Amino acid sequence: MAVKILSVDDENDLELLLTQYFRRKIRKGEYEFVFAHNGLEALTMMLKHPDIEIILSDINMPEMDGLTLLAKINEMRNPALKVIMVSAYGDMGNIRQAMNNGAFDFATKPIDLDDLSVTIEKAIEQINYVHASQREHSQLESLKGDLAVARDIQQAILPLTSQLKPFIQDKLDIAASMTPAKDVGGDFYDFFRIDDTHIGLIIADVSGKGIPAAIFMAVSRTLIRATGIRGVSPSECISYSNKLLAQESVNSMFVTVFYAIFDLTTGTMTYCNAGHNPPYLLKASGEVTALPMTGDAMVGAIDDLDFHEATTKLEKGDALVMFTDGVTEAVNTSFEEFGEKRLTATLEQLSKANCQQIIDSVKTDVAAFVGEAEQSDDITLLTVKRI
Repeated sequence: MAVKILSVDDENDLELLLTQYFRRKIRKGEYEFVFAHNGLEALTMMLKHPDIEIILSDINMPEMDGLTLLAKINEMRNPALKVIMVSAYGDMGNIRQAMNNGAFDFATKPIDLDDLSVTIEKAIEQINYVHASQREHSQLESLKGDLAVARDIQQAILPLTSQLKPFIQDKLDIAASMTPAKDVGGDFYDFFRIDDTHIGLIIADVSGKGIPAAIFMAVSRTLIRATGIRGVSPSECISYSNKLLAQESVNSMFVTVFYAIFDLTTGTMTYCNAGHNPPYLLKASGEVTALPMTGDAMVGAIDDLDFHEATTKLEKGDALVMFTDGVTEAVNTSFEEFGEKRLTATLEQLSKANCQQIIDSVKTDVAAFVGEAEQSDDITLLTVKRI
């Protein structure tokens, strides 16, 4: 599209001069000129042609001078609108004032049209840069809105503890939390009813962050949940999920998973730990121990792996605290990690607390330790306590 240029000058000769000098660009559709004879006419012309991008304005004009016009243009706050001021060479005081007030450049009378042509081209470069920046800003704002929706969707697919509480009643307490480092995260937790006496528990951490991790998170959660809800053993569930995810994995993405089946009647828990942080068993006595690993690799990295399982038991008053490495690897401004020792020390004080209190206390201690440092990874916790 043609660059639209408004010439504002009370001398009619300038109109003929500009149209003659730039006739080739006008003919090719590169430039389009419109004309006004004072500041008031210029403002009216700008209302009729809102796509004007360059204004050549004389300073000394009747009714409204160029400096007043420049002030009015500044009020429009349009960074893509460039004003080139024109005045006599001896009028440098006004020219300097115009430049201080935001004019893009100036030309002196009698106008050197070759020099003016270079100035206009320079203004067009700046205008194009502004337009490109505005497009990028619009795209970023659109992406920001999409990420906000994605964040809401991601949070919505994570289950609410209230959905399970009518089933577990007075047998088990449960609470969970997921705080992404970015708009969307790669961590997830899940819990679901398998049959009248068993529930499935999942906590997982996808490699990477941001949108790719969030998409892989949604796929992984759906697959593991759909497999686990059939009641197969933890090792079978993870083996099957691994086979499918490894075949479909893009950019070598993988997910670490802790999946357990908890027996509400006996307190027995059978689990498979696929490369995930070992959960901590918080005994009613205050003793804290890490669950033994099952020696398995992460899910989605290698096809046709055999996965294993182990068994533990929660006595009444015992709690199992599952977490992702965003807890233990949270760093402060000195780049020190929160670490397993600090987490253990926190948990040792919480043997009488309920699950939500345990999670809140851990998050509070991590936040206090991190201080002003930026959150570097998703922070996710899932805690169950046998009542």
